[in-house]
Amino acid sequence: MIDLHTHTYESDGTDSPRELIEKAAASGLRTIAITDHDTFSAHEAAAPYAAALGVRLVRGVEVSTKAKGRSVHLLAYWFDGAAPEGFAVWLESMLEYRRERNRRLAERLQGLGVDVNLAEAEALGRTITGRVHFAKLLIAKGYVQTVPEAFDKYIGEDAPGYVVMEDPKTAEAVRKVREYGGVPVLAHPIRLGMRDLDVEEQFIREQAEAGLLGLEVMHSDHDEIARARYAALAARYGLASSGGSDYHGDIKPKILLGRGFENNVQVPQEWLDKLASL
Repeated sequence: MIDLHTHTYESDGTDSPRELIEKAAASGLRTIAITDHDTFSAHEAAAPYAAALGVRLVRGVEVSTKAKGRSVHLLAYWFDGAAPEGFAVWLESMLEYRRERNRRLAERLQGLGVDVNLAEAEALGRTITGRVHFAKLLIAKGYVQTVPEAFDKYIGEDAPGYVVMEDPKTAEAVRKVREYGGVPVLAHPIRLGMRDLDVEEQFIREQAEAGLLGLEVMHSDHDEIARARYAALAARYGLASSGGSDYHGDIKPKILLGRGFENNVQVPQEWLDKLASL
């Protein structure tokens, strides 16, 4: 099995890099990509365990971007080793934007009468502190019972506590990944939320023209109809098909490594071979 979209506790997952690799090996995965949000921090810790257990570890990251007023996630892969230092430095520069958003998020929640602060949220995170850590804090303090409730009531995009993240433009991030020799893949296109399918297709075409190389066809959120649509769009615009579970550990217990939701992710070897050849 192959899984090209997973997360550790270095961003918003719950498994350590070691735990993720051990679970991958136990699940029969031959290849796994760690794609934490905006950081490569987990890779150095995971590499020796992957080597010892015979699991191919692909260097990846999920970059937060913006386009047309929407949050867009871009997966980036380096199949032959580490990303160049220049790209890592560019990613690092994004972290201060994220921390500023978190400061404003804490202030917005305080204005809603919620007793939280940035230091408390950061204590629950590691390299990256994000909204999921605020959600855990809200649970710990009794404001909500679950992570989905925290997003619905306080910090989701339609909730009163939401603060827009000043992310780079999607096309800019695509070009940056290509500049440093990576393979950019548009993550879970279903989450673009573009109900007009013509608008969604136009957006994918624009990213392909900007240098996008792949489209995540298989994902835990994609049903059979979505998979067929995105496979067709990938073929239409010369994009390689990709896939992954978007595994986060205990925070999304129904999403299984290498299998996704109810076994809806089964990435074929030829997809990996194609991506690795780009």
